[in-house]
Amino acid sequence: MLDRFFRDDWLAPEAAGVGSFVPAFDVSETETEFLVKAELPGVDPKDVEVNLSGNVLTVKGEKKQEREEKTESLYRVERSYGSFSRSFSLPSDVKADQVSATYKDGVLNLKLPKTEPSKRKTIKIDVT
Repeated sequence: MLDRFFRDDWLAPEAAGVGSFVPAFDVSETETEFLVKAELPGVDPKDVEVNLSGNVLTVKGEKKQEREEKTESLYRVERSYGSFSRSFSLPSDVKADQVSATYKDGVLNLKLPKTEPSKRKTIKIDVT
């Protein structure tokens, strides 16, 4: 146990979970669009950034939380911060000008309409 305590990295922020925040994402697909749902409890919508570049969707954000406790013999303020960045490669192109986002009760919902599928072209081969 003492060996573990005296390791060089025992105070590293990642060891204590400080500065990291890993929200849950659900990505699904219908015939006409991709749906992305992200659970971001405690994250202010102003601290969320959504980018679409080609068929890569990136969602970045930061969680800032402060808790204050006052009693007759105690005053304590705890602050925690954590940032995240998640990128997803979508299997087909998206109509970037029609992407919509809503944020309610700590849940981000994105709707990304698909572009029209390219029409299949059949080529007849003449056998001579």
